[in-house]
Amino acid sequence: MTADAPATSDADRRDPSALPDWEKRFRAPRVSLPDWAEDAPQRALFVSNATGTFELYAWDRETGEQRQATDRPNGTTDGTLAPDGEWIWWFDDTDGDEFGTWKRQPFHGGPDEDAAPGLAPSYGGGLAIGRDGTVVVGRSTDEDGSTIHVLRPGREPAEIYRHRESAGVGDLSHDSSLLAIEHTEHGDAMHSAIRIVTPDGTLVSELDDTEGGQKELGLSVLGFAPVAGDTRLLVGHQRSGRWEPMVWDVVSGEEYELGISLPGDVSAEWVPGGSALLVVHEYEARSEIHRFDLATGELTRVETPAGTISGATARPDGTVEYLWSSAAKPPVVRSTGGGVVLDPPGIRAPESVPVEDVWVDGPGGRVHALVQRPAGTSGPLPTVFEIHGGPTWHDSDAFAGGPAAWVDHGYAVVRVNYRGSTGYGREWTDALKHRVGLIELEDIAAVREWAVDSGLADPERLVLAGGSWGGYLTLLGLGTQPDAWALGLAAVPVADYVTAYHDEMEALKAMDRTLLGGSPEEVPERFAASSPLTYVDEVRVPVYISAGVNDPRCPIRQVDNYVERLARRGAVHEVYRYDAGHGSLVVDERIKQVRLELDFARRHLG
Repeated sequence: MTADAPATSDADRRDPSALPDWEKRFRAPRVSLPDWAEDAPQRALFVSNATGTFELYAWDRETGEQRQATDRPNGTTDGTLAPDGEWIWWFDDTDGDEFGTWKRQPFHGGPDEDAAPGLAPSYGGGLAIGRDGTVVVGRSTDEDGSTIHVLRPGREPAEIYRHRESAGVGDLSHDSSLLAIEHTEHGDAMHSAIRIVTPDGTLVSELDDTEGGQKELGLSVLGFAPVAGDTRLLVGHQRSGRWEPMVWDVVSGEEYELGISLPGDVSAEWVPGGSALLVVHEYEARSEIHRFDLATGELTRVETPAGTISGATARPDGTVEYLWSSAAKPPVVRSTGGGVVLDPPGIRAPESVPVEDVWVDGPGGRVHALVQRPAGTSGPLPTVFEIHGGPTWHDSDAFAGGPAAWVDHGYAVVRVNYRGSTGYGREWTDALKHRVGLIELEDIAAVREWAVDSGLADPERLVLAGGSWGGYLTLLGLGTQPDAWALGLAAVPVADYVTAYHDEMEALKAMDRTLLGGSPEEVPERFAASSPLTYVDEVRVPVYISAGVNDPRCPIRQVDNYVERLARRGAVHEVYRYDAGHGSLVVDERIKQVRLELDFARRHLG
C-alpha cells in the first residue's frame, strides 16, 4: 500500500519554536565547509539549506556579501569555483538522476551558461579547471563507459581517454601541464591505479599498486602541489594496511613515504605554498587534524574537540577551517583563528545525546558499534539498528537528525561498522567479497545478540533500518534472519540485485562485478545468494520502503519487483515513492520521510 504522512500543522510552520525537537534539527539552517578559489581566497562557495532546499551559495569574504547561486526544485550540491574565482561551476542533472551537464555563472551573479558545450549529458566523472582556460571533464555513460575530455577556449572538446571500466579526473597540475587520472582498467573497481598524462593524452607515468589487478591495493589522487612547475602529487595508498598519504614526483618517479605513525586511516591536502600538509586522521569513529611539515617531518596536532571533522581546509593566512560535530552537538564551521566561520540565522538545532562505544566479538573480528539511548532510561528499550550505506563508509561520532529523532521518541539506536566499512584498515574493508550482504549481517547479528543480552534492547521490538546499502541490508536481513527483527524500514534499497545491476549507472555495475566476482550472467549463484528478492517469501514482519523514482543507484524497477512479491502474498508493507533520486535535498521531503518511518513503527510496534 502507499504511505501517507501525518501532516505538520500550519501553526507549527508559522512558529518554528512550536515544532518538536526532532523536526527542528532538520529545519535548522546548516552550511557546508566553504570551498575557496585558490587564487582568490576571498571568494568562497558553500552549500546551505537556508531556503528549505540544499543549494549553492557564493560568499565574498571581503564584503561579507552572500547570495544564492542555484535555485532548483530538487536542490544542488555539486559545484566548485574556478581558480581565479570568476566563475561558479555546477552540475545540472534532472530531479536527482545524476545525469546531466556542467553549467557556470559569474561569481557575482548573472545568467547560467553551458560550461562544456559539445559534450552530451552523462554521469559525472570528475572536473578540473586550469588557470590557462584548460578544463578537463570526466564522463560516464552506459554506451561509452568512462571518457575524459579536454576543453580549451575556442576549440571543440578533445577526447583523450576512453575505457569500459571506471575512471575519472583526479587533478590538474598548477600550470595545467599534467593531468592525473584515477582508473580501474585492471577490473578491480575498489582499488584504483593512477595515470599521469599531458592534456593531449600523452603518457607521462603510471602508478599501479594492484600490479595489473593481482593485488588488492588502491591509490587515490589527493592533489598536485599548489606551486607553478611543481610535479609533486599527493597520493593516498594502502601499502601498510590502511589509507595514508605519500608524495610522488610524477616526472622523476621518486616516492616520499611520510611515516605518519597514527593508528587508523590518514588523509591529507596541501597547505598553500606546498611546504606542509594538513592531515586528517580518522580512528574508531572519531577524527582529528594535524599539520605535517615536509622539510622536518614534524607532525603537530591542531586542537579540536572530540567528535568528527567532516572537512578541513588550510587558508593562506595560516589558519585552518573545519566542519565539526558530534552525536550530541550540531555541526559548526570553526577556525583555528577563533570563533565560528559561518553562522546562519534562524532556529538552532537542538542537541541530542552522546554515543557510547561498544566492541563485540564477531565472526571476522571485533565489531565496533555506536549506541545512543534516551537520557535517564534503562532497558530493555525498543531499539533501532540504523545501518549505514556505502558499503565503503562508516558511522562516526557525528550529528545526525535521523538517529536523534528515534532517541526523542524513546528508542535506543545502534549503528554497526560491519566488515566492509572504512576506517578500520584495508582488510576490514576488503572482507566484503563474494558473500556480499551476508558478511555484514553476520556482524550485525553479533551486535544484536549483545544488545539483547546486555539488557539494552527489547527482543520483541527490534527494528532493522537503513538507507541505500543500509536499506539493502535491511531487506536482506528481514529475509535471512526472519526471527530476529520485529520491523523493517528500508530507504532507497537494492531489493532485486539482478535487476538493479542491469538498471544502475555504469560505475556501480563495475563495483558489483568487483564485489561479487562477475556479472549476473557469470556468477548467477552469487547474485541470487546476495539478493533480497531471493528471500522475500521468508519475510514475516511489517516492511516500510521508500524510493526515489529517478534514482540511478538503486533504480525504481527493482524496488517495484520486490514490492510486487510482498503484495502477491499479502505481506504487511507500505511503500512511498517520491520524485527525486538517491535521497532528497528538500528539507520538507526529508522530514516527511522521517515522519512516515516514525508513524509506521508506532502503528506496528506500539
